[in-house]
Amino acid sequence: MGKTIIEIKNLSMKYENDETSYTALRNINLDINEGEFICIVGSSGCGKSTLLGVLEGLNKASEGEVHINGKLVSGPGVERAVVFQNYSLFPWMTAKQNIAFAVYEKGKKSKKISKREASKIAETYLERVELKGVENKLPGSLSGGMQQRVAIARALACDPQILLMDEPFGALDAKIRENLQELLLKLWRLDDKKKTIIFVTHDLSEAIFLADRIVFMIPKEIHEVIDVKIPRPRSRKEFYMCKEYSEISEKLKDLFYDGENNIILPGGAGI
Repeated sequence: MGKTIIEIKNLSMKYENDETSYTALRNINLDINEGEFICIVGSSGCGKSTLLGVLEGLNKASEGEVHINGKLVSGPGVERAVVFQNYSLFPWMTAKQNIAFAVYEKGKKSKKISKREASKIAETYLERVELKGVENKLPGSLSGGMQQRVAIARALACDPQILLMDEPFGALDAKIRENLQELLLKLWRLDDKKKTIIFVTHDLSEAIFLADRIVFMIPKEIHEVIDVKIPRPRSRKEFYMCKEYSEISEKLKDLFYDGENNIILPGGAGI
């Protein structure tokens, strides 16, 4: 694994107004290595997406810091790209235009790139996500799975160091979800400059299949970080039958509940 690319140190985040104060994250510490695939899991409302928002630069920490490549995160950056659950495509732009626009806009910030070059890059990445032939289709004419492929292509075409993914397959049916998991791993594995991916999910099997490490969160906190030492590339048929998968799956299920079948809270208490 490569050098440390993301450092999260003593991170806390509070939402405050004149009358109330709510702590969303408390004392988060985590180092993430270059080229690592991290999955963040935990119950709804535990702070997974809030933490991703801090990494994206849209949520501001109340205490602590996040450093990327040794530099303090104070807002969005060209080294990061985001894929959401709801695709976030411009409905009036074609599939190719959605990608080319993002590439061109990033190019204006970091280096010169022509609209023609951006268009060529868009075509290349549509092929990589197996969507050759839909270049001129609007998002509304594409299935949910195809729209998410466009969103992934758009993120990868901008060539970020870090890909932040917030429940990107959560709205898709099981078969399409599995297909996109395998496609994402294929693209990640074949990338010459393997990207660092932070992937939020509720699906435990998805997390085990994708991750090098799984960050298990309880409300406001990281409860445990689990290494996934299952060799890559991972064959789905063999994967579900292997001993390591069963052990990690049971461990994650146990972490969701204490001995009395209660959801674990910060400090180990249950409700």
